[in-house]
Amino acid sequence: MSSKLQKRAQSPLHSWPFAQLGVFIGYKAKRAGVPVVYVDPAYISQECSRCHHVERGNRSSDQVRARMDWKFLLGLELDDPGFDFSVLSDFRTRLIGHGLEERVLDLVLARCSEFGLLRAGGRQCTDSTHVLAAVRTLNRMEFVGETLRAALEALAATAPAWLSSPVTADWVKHYGARIDSYRAPRGDNVRQEWAEQVGRDGFTILEAIHAPGAPCWLREVPAVQVLRRAWAEQYHRDGEGVRWREGKDLPPDRFRLSSPYDTDARYGTKRGSGRCGYKTHLSETCDPDAPHLITHVATTDATVTDTEMTEIIHQGLAERELTPDEHDVDAGYVTAARIVTARDEHGIDLLGPVGLDTHHGEPDGDAPDLSQSAFAVDWGRCRVTCPRGAVSISWSGQVKSSATPITRVQFAATDCRPFTSSLLRSAYTRASEKGRYGRSLTLLNREQQETLDQRRQEQQTEQWKKRYDIRAGVEGTISQAVRRTGIRRTRYTGLPKTHLGNVLAAIAINIIRLDAWLTGTPLGTTRTSHMARLELTA
Repeated sequence: MSSKLQKRAQSPLHSWPFAQLGVFIGYKAKRAGVPVVYVDPAYISQECSRCHHVERGNRSSDQVRARMDWKFLLGLELDDPGFDFSVLSDFRTRLIGHGLEERVLDLVLARCSEFGLLRAGGRQCTDSTHVLAAVRTLNRMEFVGETLRAALEALAATAPAWLSSPVTADWVKHYGARIDSYRAPRGDNVRQEWAEQVGRDGFTILEAIHAPGAPCWLREVPAVQVLRRAWAEQYHRDGEGVRWREGKDLPPDRFRLSSPYDTDARYGTKRGSGRCGYKTHLSETCDPDAPHLITHVATTDATVTDTEMTEIIHQGLAERELTPDEHDVDAGYVTAARIVTARDEHGIDLLGPVGLDTHHGEPDGDAPDLSQSAFAVDWGRCRVTCPRGAVSISWSGQVKSSATPITRVQFAATDCRPFTSSLLRSAYTRASEKGRYGRSLTLLNREQQETLDQRRQEQQTEQWKKRYDIRAGVEGTISQAVRRTGIRRTRYTGLPKTHLGNVLAAIAINIIRLDAWLTGTPLGTTRTSHMARLELTA
């Protein structure tokens, strides 16, 4: 049969969910005290599932069709009609409800530890990739229109008689089909008028639902709850009417809905590219004498930054007793505070580049070093000396908007005036010559600042760069997860089930890698385009 299918159609027939289901059933069977019997695949179509008698006549295409493997695995009769696909959805829900979504990964890692293939210490790498939600990305106009349409559709299905009262015939024309089926109005004024009309219609429905005579259970309809939240985020309503929120009046992206069909998905941007969905963080071992196994999976919405996940990943590795001696990550995971916390609380050397020592720049190659590292900090006396010998006149503790405590150091404006060249002075400070203060510095607390200065020096050396080269291997893990398991697009709605899918993908990658390690299968080579090969051979 597979010879008649295209390559894309063949892949689902040879993917990993069969083994995954076997692990799940084995776990459930153990809890229920039911034995699990594995049938030798050599005669799987000829062997009786009860008496194990092998005979060619047992093979019947009328009884055993495309999914006979499931019937043998579940101990069903060959003529069993099977079960509805929704049973698997219910199983995933129960799995998440009991907090067991990572149980299988824990079992795989524990088994690998028993055989000496996995241990604490060593080196691990972490990287993240975006995961597209299983919903269409909507702009704001499409979002409010589709949210109202989804609520009306749910009410039409659950309370058709009640809905006929607040709506009119025009509503069917406006909200009867998906919003993206219509051509969006042109012109800013027309668009704003359209959006405000949708807002008024939405408030009309919400008022009718909360009216004294309306059934109370209408307020509990999920689509109505989404409508109520979305309208609070997108609209103002006061004595002047319904107004469209703009700019800073909108909630932050992290707290604002992006789709009425997946309330956990968020719209995030990275390097100028935006998407609606999630992010997954994969951590793997990278020691040369053992298979590279994924040890931790974290899934967040698309707005959570990498640096927020560093401590969470370390805590997850500590719970599994798999904390590494060295953790190699990209710049997104590294700050001075993260380096200190990883070292003091987990004994981990967090290896990754930190932000450069930024300043106004050098006017020419002969100019003196005016970067922050050239200033001598006397922490005991709370003062700083500049490269020209001037001493700061102000040392004050402050707190950034991110709640990070900092120290603001300032020099007198008169100390900056002796620069004869205006170009040289602009490289030293951009403070006004008429003000009281000249050059200013921002320092972290002493431990973090000294750690930051040390890392900035280290990462410029060839020894550090060579040591950091190993982090590139995790890019191959992301590529393998994307190509083999389709991790970059979730199959489910909601963060919990998306995380479950990512964990199962990690288990599949580990099984593939264990098989390759035990059978001596060599690693794949880096893909090189034909044009790049020409350049390499030139």
